[in-house]
Amino acid sequence: MNDTSHDFDVLIVGSGLAGLSAALHLAATHRVAVLTKRAMSDGSSGWAQGGIAAVLAEGDSFDSHVDDTLVAGAGLSDPAATRFVVEHAPESIGWLRRLGVPFSLEDGQLHLTREGGHSARRIVHATDATGAAVQKTLIERVRQTPNITLFEHHTLVDLITGKKRGLPLNRCFGLYALDEATDRVVTFRAPHTILATGGAGKVYLYTTNPDTATGDGIAVAWRAGCRVTNMEFIQFHPTCLYHPHAKSFLITEAVRGEGGRLLLPDGTRFMPLHDPRAELAPRDIVARAIDFEMKKHGLDCVHLDISHQPREFILEHFPNIHARCLELGIDITRQPIPVVPAAHYTCGGIHTDLSGRTDLAGLHAIGETAYTGLHGANRLASNSLVECMVFARAAAQDIRITALPEPPAVAPWDDSRVTDADEAVVISHNWDELRRFMWDYVGIVRTNKRLERAAHRIALLRSEIQEFYAHFHVTRDLLELRNLVEVAGLIVRSAQARHESRGLHFSRDYPQQAADTRPTTLSPGDAGPLA
Repeated sequence: MNDTSHDFDVLIVGSGLAGLSAALHLAATHRVAVLTKRAMSDGSSGWAQGGIAAVLAEGDSFDSHVDDTLVAGAGLSDPAATRFVVEHAPESIGWLRRLGVPFSLEDGQLHLTREGGHSARRIVHATDATGAAVQKTLIERVRQTPNITLFEHHTLVDLITGKKRGLPLNRCFGLYALDEATDRVVTFRAPHTILATGGAGKVYLYTTNPDTATGDGIAVAWRAGCRVTNMEFIQFHPTCLYHPHAKSFLITEAVRGEGGRLLLPDGTRFMPLHDPRAELAPRDIVARAIDFEMKKHGLDCVHLDISHQPREFILEHFPNIHARCLELGIDITRQPIPVVPAAHYTCGGIHTDLSGRTDLAGLHAIGETAYTGLHGANRLASNSLVECMVFARAAAQDIRITALPEPPAVAPWDDSRVTDADEAVVISHNWDELRRFMWDYVGIVRTNKRLERAAHRIALLRSEIQEFYAHFHVTRDLLELRNLVEVAGLIVRSAQARHESRGLHFSRDYPQQAADTRPTTLSPGDAGPLA
């Protein structure tokens, strides 16, 4: 038995832009705990290169940004959620500037770049490392702010709910987390919990995401009874650096926005054959075009060439990409960059409203782990970081005006009847198998048969992992694998439910868009192939 416990006003799981923004908004009025399963800077936010979309330029408009988002979302973006985010984006940029984020300037004004799918220059950035600049600033602020307590190397195990405790009132009372320093599961109680745990890119073999992106928030919310929506829409970034020694290094959308051309090995440009917008088409179209050309010609990669731009221009706009490629022997001022698509962003997630509320009282979800309705069937470039900030503020405002009673006493985590695992190889083997068949069967292009095969494998893996979870002490690897298998099942079930091709979901069996479409929402009580 473990009697270690902590009490706070708000628990925030995740230390990316969404979680840290919410913590800073709440710190003046609430005692806040921020839990993160590795170090503070190890989430996906710090990896974001391109920037943050906001209407700031003369001649641009909210309507234009809304329209661009709805077009990219392929008919599934929620208009109200989209306008809510777009209209609050400029004030979010202002908030970051007041905190001291060093955005790139030109003649004393914010330098705005353009990315695929946008009809105007509206991307605020810090050279080509926007996420890292924002994250560094927020981490420094959080560390200096009273009322915020940080718990690094704490892995979320599960939420504590009234239903699980046999109470008539089902709401969230807190969570259990594995403290890696002591190897013990700790109890955290609070009236309010915010999941800001990021996406699930690690469910795929190739991803631009960090190792932390294992779908933890989506999985625990699903197990706690929350709906999830649009899990079939996984965005594959078209351009991840292809090199045996480069792990998950993203080549930002802005390279194409500033004139980068996609080429076959013989130098032939191919994007104009796939879409009139060529390299500036939305990501799903570019990723499928690259996938098509690679399969057609038997290629390991294609090439992205920006070398026709002046050397000074490249060094000014893409210093980090230039430096990283140069380490690997690629001089992007003179050579094209070898690239492949890779899983990049989870457009679906925990179903929330415009205050970040989930189906479970006392539980909010924000950032990539949430489904707000903004992204629809495909996320428009640079709309993710601004979504984090807008909904962090909205959730904080909702929590400030929502008084919830203190949670009841919570039983400590009981691991008295389990033992230490004697064969960790089971976890590593299952982890590898899951990511490989998800890549092969549930990737950029899908078929009914591939989805059936994936569903069958997931059912077998879930059974094995549940047995492991029931009999052995939990570890971070086991918890992450358990969550990844849960999320993989949700992706497959959602994909099986969509009998059309739209946005990021492309099926050879249903290649056309349906006339009538709606989001795919799964409820834990629903029957299904993987229920």
